[in-house]
Amino acid sequence: MISAIVAIDRNGAIGKQGQLLCHMPADMKHFKETTMGHSIIMGRKTFESFPKGALPGRQNIVITRSRDYAREGVTVAHSVDEALAAATMPGEVFVIGGEQIYRATFPLVDTIHLTVIDHKFEGVDSHFPRIDMRSWTITSQEEHPADDRNPHPYTFITLKRKRSNR
Repeated sequence: MISAIVAIDRNGAIGKQGQLLCHMPADMKHFKETTMGHSIIMGRKTFESFPKGALPGRQNIVITRSRDYAREGVTVAHSVDEALAAATMPGEVFVIGGEQIYRATFPLVDTIHLTVIDHKFEGVDSHFPRIDMRSWTITSQEEHPADDRNPHPYTFITLKRKRSNR
């Protein structure tokens, strides 16, 4: 099963200048708990935004056009198909960004683990693909208020793609 995991603002923005929209510890904890023990697929820019390199406890797969790209703790792929074929950890394979990788994999995604931050950020430059809710079913939804560590209200939502009976 291929899943996307992403935090978006009210307008579907996911980042600005190569960084996350804001610091949301609850979302980081949710991301870690959800992806731990699984293969995660990302673009090179997303990987290089991690301050400590490869995320521990997961198979980090980086899609890049560069044929000589190599980083410690990373499986390198040059296409979505190659990345999916390289995924060796059990269970879901998680697509974690950025925008180009989300767009390239969106037709393949079965589940979206979505964090909606109830805020409209300024100066954004990357967005998640538009979600047509006619094609998805909400299987869980958990709302949270802002608190002393998380500056904005947020909602964890899990969406499953509806399958046609052809």
